[in-house]
Amino acid sequence: MAKKESKESLHELSAKELQVRLKEAQEKSFRLQFQHTSNPLKNPMDIRTARREIARILTILHQKEKVA
Repeated sequence: MAKKESKESLHELSAKELQVRLKEAQEKSFRLQFQHTSNPLKNPMDIRTARREIARILTILHQKEKVA
């Protein structure tokens, strides 16, 4: 997610779209962690933000599976 999105907009996405977003967020998190180990990031809070984004997407996916 390049720009911040509200939680409601994530709820409106389909499961497939959420899977794509999840993969992107996981790749972003991996890249940030890798970069941080080689040389410190200017804003290490980006790692936390990426991790929370992954958790938020997974939570919505699990909610959708429970309903279906």
